[in-house]
Amino acid sequence: MTDKLYTYGNMPDKTGGAAFPASGHPDMQFVAQEGMNLRDYLAAKAMQGDLASQSVSLGHFANDSSEESLVNRANFYYRMADAMLKARG
Repeated sequence: MTDKLYTYGNMPDKTGGAAFPASGHPDMQFVAQEGMNLRDYLAAKAMQGDLASQSVSLGHFANDSSEESLVNRANFYYRMADAMLKARG
């Protein structure tokens, strides 16, 4: 993983900006919201899909998975999120 900042289209950094940048209130649609960025959201979705599709035949994470194994898998989800951001252009 690198700390280098990327530019994806008009996104100024590797986070992709806010995942949910606008308020749900009609008078506040252009008020930026704090919280999860798009990169974290996409990584979480990749993790969610991976965990939801676990099976004995496809493999699964045991409750006693090593810290190193979990960190490696988390890095994979962020690499997937980075690829999704890059594919957006």
